Amino acid sequence: MLRRSLLASGAALPLIGRARAQQTFPTKPIRLVVGYSAGGGNDLIARIVAAKLQDKLGQPVVVDNKPGAQSIVAAEIVAKAAPDGHTLLVAPSGPMTINPAVYSKLPYDPLRDFVPISLLAEFPLLLVVGADQPPKTIKELVEYGRANPKLANYASSATPFQLASELFNQRTGAQFQHIPYRGSGDAVQAVLAGQVLMTIADSGPIAGPLKAGKLRALGITTAKRPPAFPDVPTFTEQGISDMEIELWTGVVAPNGTPPDVVERLQDVIEDTVEQPAVRTALEAIYVDPRSTSSKEFRDLIVRDIGRWKAVADKANIKLD
Repeated sequence: MLRRSLLASGAALPLIGRARAQQTFPTKPIRLVVGYSAGGGNDLIARIVAAKLQDKLGQPVVVDNKPGAQSIVAAEIVAKAAPDGHTLLVAPSGPMTINPAVYSKLPYDPLRDFVPISLLAEFPLLLVVGADQPPKTIKELVEYGRANPKLANYASSATPFQLASELFNQRTGAQFQHIPYRGSGDAVQAVLAGQVLMTIADSGPIAGPLKAGKLRALGITTAKRPPAFPDVPTFTEQGISDMEIELWTGVVAPNGTPPDVVERLQDVIEDTVEQPAVRTALEAIYVDPRSTSSKEFRDLIVRDIGRWKAVADKANIKLD
């Protein structure tokens, strides 16, 4: 009986240790590093979530914007931070899966240097043209580009959107040329002004002009039409396969962060993302709230690195 009691006590020790660690974490403010300027999509997501996280964790959660170099600056900062859960990275598709596809050398490795905690949100992309442009379907757009090669171009503000557009070229046989812009808003304005024919971008800067009738959406990258855009056909509906794209934003910690701290953060993020007020705020900026386990998030990163590397290699896109 004594031996059984000792064994039972020993089995409980890891659980007791984890519970104590979760009770003591955090011991100071949490720094949530965002690799983009204030006011952008990832910054807005971070601030919506941070406001509720600090209520649950009992410590301030400070959003720290460190823009630069496709979020490489921010990723490097967090990769080198103390692995105690108090410095976290808002980790979108760009630095986690796109950068490894287009840079041969990075000062961080998304799989080696970070522990995934959870997703925060996903968002689809829309392909749009100006409302006064002739194409009304994807098929008509491809045909129009072939008939007017000097007009066959697309605006892109960041590598994820460029790779999505190159995937469109690869899946349709089109040859639209890349015209770079500083931000998604600038890319959309270029389409509105007739400077470029089309753009594939996130729904945030597109939604207003689209609802005002200034843009025409020819396709959305979701598997099914979402409630926010019920009149926009999917690429699959139009016979174009492998154009289902959900870019995402999550949270990662430096490698070496204790598992109990990761679990604590994962649980708190899941609870936060499921709050009606948070869901409403995220849906208002046209993103879909979603939390995951650490393993699910890691599997997603591995899958998307492979996918975007294949697209970048075929399109010969390198940013070194």
